[in-house]
Amino acid sequence: MDSSFLISDAMANTPAPSPDGGIMPIIFLIGMFAIMYLFIIRPQMKRQKEHKKLVEALSKGDEVQTLGGLMGKITAVDENFIKLEIAENTVVTVRRASVEAVMPKGSLD
Repeated sequence: MDSSFLISDAMANTPAPSPDGGIMPIIFLIGMFAIMYLFIIRPQMKRQKEHKKLVEALSKGDEVQTLGGLMGKITAVDENFIKLEIAENTVVTVRRASVEAVMPKGSLD
């Protein structure tokens, strides 16, 4: 037998590509992006927007908790920083963005 004869047989037996084979991967990628947007990107953007509103609304006298776990009362508010009284006569300066939550009034007493 001739080797070229075997090769041509192998080429003839390959299945023909399906006509919709090119669109299925595109639909899959679009579906994966939609799922990522709905479950990951959109909730993260919502949390960022809420945190930005919280940081902008900080005022003197608010009782807050920082990302590092410090809890105290705001004694001064600057553009980027706040002064936080964590104990009597103990004031620390922290970034406004590090505030995680505003606590109800009287929660530190």
